[in-house]
Amino acid sequence: MDNMEFTSSYSIKGIFREILRYKTGVFSLLIFAILILMSIYAYLRMPYEKAKELWNDSQAWLKYPRNAIPTWLAFFSGKNLPKNIYLKEPKEEIISDNPKVIRYTYNIDYTYDDFPSEFNIFLNSSFKENPPNLKIYWINPYGDRILLAEKTQRADKDIFYIGNEFSIEQKFTDYYKEKLGFYPTFPITIMKGLFGDIETQQVKKGTYRLEIEVQFGDKSDTIQIEPIIYGKVYGVAGTDHLRRPLELGILYGTPIDLAFGLGASLSITIIQLILATISGWYGGWVDNIIQRLTEIYMLLPFLPLMIMISLFYKLTIWQLLIVLIILSIFGSGIKTQRAMVLQVKTLPYIEAAKTYGASNMRIVFLYIIPKILPPVIPGLIISIPAYIFLEAILSLFGVLDPTEPTLGRIIEEAFQNGALYKGFYYWVIEPSLIIVLLAVSFALLGFVIDRIVNPRLKEV
Repeated sequence: MDNMEFTSSYSIKGIFREILRYKTGVFSLLIFAILILMSIYAYLRMPYEKAKELWNDSQAWLKYPRNAIPTWLAFFSGKNLPKNIYLKEPKEEIISDNPKVIRYTYNIDYTYDDFPSEFNIFLNSSFKENPPNLKIYWINPYGDRILLAEKTQRADKDIFYIGNEFSIEQKFTDYYKEKLGFYPTFPITIMKGLFGDIETQQVKKGTYRLEIEVQFGDKSDTIQIEPIIYGKVYGVAGTDHLRRPLELGILYGTPIDLAFGLGASLSITIIQLILATISGWYGGWVDNIIQRLTEIYMLLPFLPLMIMISLFYKLTIWQLLIVLIILSIFGSGIKTQRAMVLQVKTLPYIEAAKTYGASNMRIVFLYIIPKILPPVIPGLIISIPAYIFLEAILSLFGVLDPTEPTLGRIIEEAFQNGALYKGFYYWVIEPSLIIVLLAVSFALLGFVIDRIVNPRLKEV
């Protein structure tokens, strides 16, 4: 066998030019370009630490719909699904000066084919002593005026969760009983009571009116009211159980997973390459120690060890990367690369280097490693998806930092909250699709590079 058979005459620049000759190579580079641009956009839009803090701040997402499907997915439903309706600029009418009573009226043109998901009223008031008292009325297209609730604001900033009030549900049940002439045999939810047709129990399209009468404790008291009728559609990626837009998690989780996979693969490959070269070049007791350590590492149960360490110490993804590198230093790649070193060290130019007095380190780093590097690159690239999948697996086991917005964490939270059981398929499919796309891209690129640097595959 020719000692040059396993190596390639291509430089890194030459390999890149060769990649562009293959359609799969161009496809992979295109995917990487999109991911890099997406990462740049994410970090220009908001620093990672701020995005992480925002992702874990449940109060920041209170005005977003819960478990809303992506906008593009709504096109396949065949329905005009509701979006968030933000009620602003009400008509103000002074009812009384002493005590100060103001009526705020909001008109709502409801044209959607499905019921809203929730209805909340956000309050922000300024008062001297006594907080404002509110009477909330709902006027439907039939002209019926229904008193939904009478409440006193509990603090300067407060939220009335209309959709969670059992008393309102009971009022709508009584309302349907009065209109139908008998006790309804079907369940009356608050959303159906607000926007339902009495006879068909379907959505009643038309003009609705929300009236809020506010009685202030003092004439100088003020209030800001923001009613929100929550929809079932939001954004390009939808929302999760905490109302967080999934595009934020995917936008920042993708570069994190990509950096994790690249960092792990690059670090482990370089370390193993150096150890394999030292082992093959020096031989003797140095070679013996490295090979025995490699055999011990190959016997260790890698995944159970990673799960155990992550479970005990609750590692962040970057701490996990360090542990992963330590547990993979003496991997099986050392034996493969050592075999290549043993062939390269017998080549004439190595003998010439020894003759003119080149040091061992110079021969190892300037003559041997550059020679065996091209055949190692395909393995480096193909191993990246494995490390990305490892992060996802550990996240699914729930052993990583729950505050880190990664693709694996998004999938884990989807399973924890029964996304598939409840029909929120997008919650699982979107991050999974990104992971699969990353894996396929790296795999195709690895195969192309292997074909370039491996003369036998190139002839096929």
